[in-house]
Amino acid sequence: MPRIAYVNGTYVRHAEAAIHVEDRGYQFADGVYEVCEVRHGFIIDLTRHLDRLGRSLGELRIGWPMSRAALIHVIREVLRRNRVRNGLFYLQVTRGVARRDHVFPDADTPPSIVVTAKRTDPGAIARKNAEGISAITVPENRWDRVDIKSVGLLPNVLARQQAKEAGAQEAIFVDVDGMVKEGAATNVWIVDREGTLRTRPAESGILRGVTRTTLMDVAKPLGLAIEETAFSVEEMLAAREVFITAATSICFPVVSVDGKTIGNGHPGSIAQNIRETFFDIAEKTVI
Repeated sequence: MPRIAYVNGTYVRHAEAAIHVEDRGYQFADGVYEVCEVRHGFIIDLTRHLDRLGRSLGELRIGWPMSRAALIHVIREVLRRNRVRNGLFYLQVTRGVARRDHVFPDADTPPSIVVTAKRTDPGAIARKNAEGISAITVPENRWDRVDIKSVGLLPNVLARQQAKEAGAQEAIFVDVDGMVKEGAATNVWIVDREGTLRTRPAESGILRGVTRTTLMDVAKPLGLAIEETAFSVEEMLAAREVFITAATSICFPVVSVDGKTIGNGHPGSIAQNIRETFFDIAEKTVI
C-alpha cells in the first residue's frame, strides 16, 4: 500500500507529494512543525501539540491554514489512509508561496500545510529503553527563539550528525556558562543525588516539550519531586540518572555522556517508572 500525504487540500501519494519551489519554508525556513506519537490507535497528547502549534504560529505571525477541527479531521484521515496504529504524524505549516523577498508576502497569501504519517517499530524503541543510549555535549549555537518549534533546524542537524559520528544517539546543547540546555531533538532531565527530577526552566532558552509537560503530570502520582532549575554538565555527569524526553521516544535513559558513564551504566528505575506510567496519564485521542 503506498504512503499518502496531505498537501494543501489534497491527499496524494507520498512519493509524488510536492510544494512549490518558492514556498517560504523552502526558501527561508519560514514555518513551524509538530510531531505527535500514535500508540495502539490513539494520538498521544494531541491537544497540547495543537496548542503549541498555535503558539508557534502566533509568534511568527502565520495564520492557521484551516480551523482546528478541520485540521484534526485531516490528521485522522492521513493516519487512517496510512494504516498507522503505532507510529507518528508530522505536520508542517509555512507562510506560503510567494515571490522571494525577505519581508512578509501579502496578508492574503495562504499558508502551506503538509501532513504525513509513518509507522514505527515499537521493538526498536523498547530495545533503546532496555539498553539506554549515549549522548555528547556540544556548544549552544542556535538562535534565541528556540521556544518556537521552527523548521529552521540546521544547528540541530549538525549536532545530531556530530553525535552519530561519535557513536552517540543525541547531542546536548550547553550554554557559555557550562549549563545544560536541551538535546538536539529532546528535553534533558537528571535525577540528582537526592532523588529529585530536574530540568531546565522553559521560560526561555529551550522548547517547552509536550512530553516534558505531561511528564510533570506523571510524576505526581509517582510521588516524584520536580525542580525546574538549570544544572551544569558536571551535575549531569554526577547524577543518579539522566534521561531525555520527546514525543516519539517518550523517555530514553542516557547511560553515558561524552564517554563518561552515568550512574551504574544501566537505565535507572525512575525513568522506567515514568515510562510505564506515562500512557496512563497522557491524553489519548482515538484515530
